[in-house]
Order: sequence, then C-alpha cells, then structure tokens
Amino acid sequence: MHVIDFFDRGATAFPRRTCLSDRDGTSTFAEVHERTVQIAALLQSRKAGPGTAVGVLSGNASGAFECMLGTIRAGCVWAPLNVRATASELAHYVTLVQCRYVFFQGEMEPVVSYLRAHCPCVSEFILFDRAEDDSWPTLDRLLGDFLSPFAPPAADLDAIISVFGTGGTTGLPKAAAWSHRTWNAMVANFASGIHHEGPPVHLVAAPMTHAAGVISIPLMALGATTVLIDRPAPELILEKISSERVTTLFLPPTAIYSLIAHPDVRKHNTSSLQNFIYAAAPMSVDKLKEAIEIFGPVFVQTYGQAEAPMTCTILTREDHSDALRLGLDHRLGSCGRPALFTGVAVLDDDDNILERGKTGEIAVRGDLLMREYLHDADATATITAGRWRRTGDVGHVDEDGFVYITDRKRDMIISGGFKIYPAEVERIILSHPSVLDCAVVGAPHEKWGEAVTAVVELRDGCGGEAQAELFKEILEACRDRLGSVKAPKAIHEWPELPRSAVGKVLRREVRTRFWASRSKSI
Repeated sequence: MHVIDFFDRGATAFPRRTCLSDRDGTSTFAEVHERTVQIAALLQSRKAGPGTAVGVLSGNASGAFECMLGTIRAGCVWAPLNVRATASELAHYVTLVQCRYVFFQGEMEPVVSYLRAHCPCVSEFILFDRAEDDSWPTLDRLLGDFLSPFAPPAADLDAIISVFGTGGTTGLPKAAAWSHRTWNAMVANFASGIHHEGPPVHLVAAPMTHAAGVISIPLMALGATTVLIDRPAPELILEKISSERVTTLFLPPTAIYSLIAHPDVRKHNTSSLQNFIYAAAPMSVDKLKEAIEIFGPVFVQTYGQAEAPMTCTILTREDHSDALRLGLDHRLGSCGRPALFTGVAVLDDDDNILERGKTGEIAVRGDLLMREYLHDADATATITAGRWRRTGDVGHVDEDGFVYITDRKRDMIISGGFKIYPAEVERIILSHPSVLDCAVVGAPHEKWGEAVTAVVELRDGCGGEAQAELFKEILEACRDRLGSVKAPKAIHEWPELPRSAVGKVLRREVRTRFWASRSKSI
C-alpha cells in the first residue's frame, strides 16, 4: 500500500466522522480528503511529484496535517520541520533535504523570512492558516484560483515518501529517508501489537513532526479522530482526555513524569484511555508503576529510531499487566519483544549474534529499515553494510525474548578505566519520589578522566533546605544498589534540564556544559 492509502481507508469507511479537531474547529474525513486532493493537485501543477521534497513548518494544527497528507498524496517527499529548531538549523536541514516548497503556519513567519533569504532551493513558501496575506501566497487563495484535476502518481513501494531528521547527537542531523515499504512495515507492526476497541480518539500533544504524527497514519486507517493541542501541558492533556474521551495518546517518559506529578492528575476522568504509548527513552520502573496505578493497565512501549521507525519492539498492554501480576518488575524495564515484522538481534563487535543474556549492540533487519540517508551516499554505505543494521544501543535479550536497552553506546562513561552506562544510574535516581527527571554524564576529572555526575530536576517543593538530605539519600541508594564506582560523585540541581522537541532529556547538552566549564578554566 501507499501511505495515503491508510488515510483513504479511514475516509472511505468513516466519511462523516470527525477526522481533525484543533482550537480552530473540526473537519470530517470527507472534508479532509477533498482538501488533500486539492493540495496534491496544486503541487502537481507546479511539477512537484515523486522525489520532490515539501516541507511543513508548523506546530500541531489541522492545517499542517492537511498539507502533510496532500504532500503524500502527490507522491512528494514529506519533510516535517521542527519548530523548536533554530532558524540556522532549519536552513541547514531544508538545504540538505532540498525542499522545493514549504507550507508554513503564520506564527512561524519570522523564521520563514530567514529561510527565504538562506534557502535558494525553495521555490515557494505557502502560508496555510490565513486566507489573505500581502506578504506571502496563501493556500486558500492558491486553491481558490485553481481548477486542474489530480492524477495519482504511479505505484512504487520503494519510492521515498518522507524524511525525518536524525537526532544530530554526533554533529549536524542527517535525513533518514523512508519508503512506502518502510511505512508498511511500521503500520503492520503497530497494528499487530497495539489494539483498539472501536474507532480511536487520538490526542496529539507531543509534536506532530515526530512520533505523535507518525502514529496518526495507522490510526487514521481505523477512522481515528485526531485531536491536536499546541503543547503537552499536563492540565491541558488531562482536560482533553476527559472532554474528548481520548483513547490513544503518545508521550515521551519525561512528559509522563510531569503528568503524574501534576496535583490534579487524579481529579480527571481518564477512563476512556485504551493505549497510552511511550517511547524515545527508557522509563523509570517506579514511575511507570505509579502511572499504571493512576491511569490503569493501558500502557504500551515501543522502541525505534529514525533509521528504523517506532516499532522494532513492542511491550504490549498485556506484557505490562503480566509483569505486575507475576511480580516481574524488572520486565517493565524492557522495551518488549521484537515486533511481528522486524528482526532483532544482539551482536558482538565481529557481527556475531550473541546468546541470550549476553550484552552487545542491538541490531535490526527487515522492511522497517529506512532506505537511505538522503543525499549522503557515504553515510548510507556505512550504515547499510552487512546483514544487520546496528542501532548504536547496547543491551541484551532475556530468556523469554524481552529486549533490554542498557544505554546508547556513545553515552558510556569511562571513569578510572571502568565502563559505566548512565541509564543504569538514572534508573536508581528516578526511583526517588522527589526527582522529576535527571541526567547522568561524565564530567571532567584530573585523576579518573571522567567522574559520574548527576543533574536532577526536582518536583515542586522538594528543594530548599531539605536538598542536602535529599542528595544524601540518593547517593546512598546508588551506592547500595550499584556500588561506589558507578555511584555519582556529585549531584547538581538544575531548574530545568535541556530537552529535545519531543521532551527527551539531552544528555549531550548536559555533558557539554561541564566540559565547556573545564575549557574556560584552562
């Protein structure tokens, strides 16, 4: 199937059902279908088709979804653009992807002015959420003057249909290119491991440019109503779950921590939830258990990355419930078992598959893999060499087939010759009820090279005079459970940790601050 076929399935089965809902109103599947055909025809009239990159620069908004779906319908390459990136970062990415058209939201106009001056590859910037504007062509005006019919592009499952920026943790981001075949595998994995009773109501609270937008595609095939809010504020999420009877929600762990720490979290009716999906980083077992106690047995974890999207493994609702019922709390620390249509293995440095229980690098294979890094043949050749695709994550598979991620390989701390994975230490720190979130990094040390250092973000009211005693409790817990080598040598409180667009704590930025301080002192 082509990606647009999933949306069209929902539109055919549920034409009068609400498809999109945001602060500006609602639209049915039939209305959205018509709008996307018009957008696709407009792009086609501008000689945009397979291979043409089209950017969408917007926060969570119905109009952005229509532009995304219209782009995909035309067979163009959808390039979601991160509104939290700086103007210069966006200019680099737009140039890398070679976007020829960019649809944008009005509030992004200052950034778009910068892009217009620095991205000659873009032929036209189109404002989609205003009917009239003297400075920019508007989508409404262009469609109002346009009558040409739309001709569906030729079928090619291996054609690139979307690109997603990698995290950029080792420098400037690359563009992971997904084909229709990649999407088909992702949708198949999603459908096989995440089940719904009736048409879903999907709340998009995290940025639609990332996982929250990606999972909308398989949900729309089921006739999902997609409710969009512009920020993942806990009080707004809770209100929407109650008022819209939300069944499906994606949030990264750090956003879930803020949600369960909200003083009114138990005052809202969240009984409609069926699938509370989390991904992007390991979740503290203690906080996961607290979340299950609040929201019920509705949690689902998935594991993936830009190069193998979203569903390499799935820890299902039933897996969560079984772990609690059988007293297997450690299983809640896994990311589940391999999804139905993706192979997962743990490799040693010589590409041998390790036996269960042995730690190595997690690798995947199958149609879920991206096709290439767009316009980067050398990086593509490096990552696609061999039978398995290495993920950069270290972990193991237990005797029951559950996959456990120890940490990112490049985040490993080497202190006095000992190898220490930050996530192992973070799990202990996050188990303390006063800690909202944390990051563990290697800070410079003259004797050991790196010293294990923790930075914590505390829950409201947990700092002040009690901080010294709190830090003592955390250090003692780490020493008791991990030993003195892995325990932090220092703990710092920051009012807010640096986070990515999806709310994931950026360890690399925390580490950079410590090493930058050292450089200034030399």
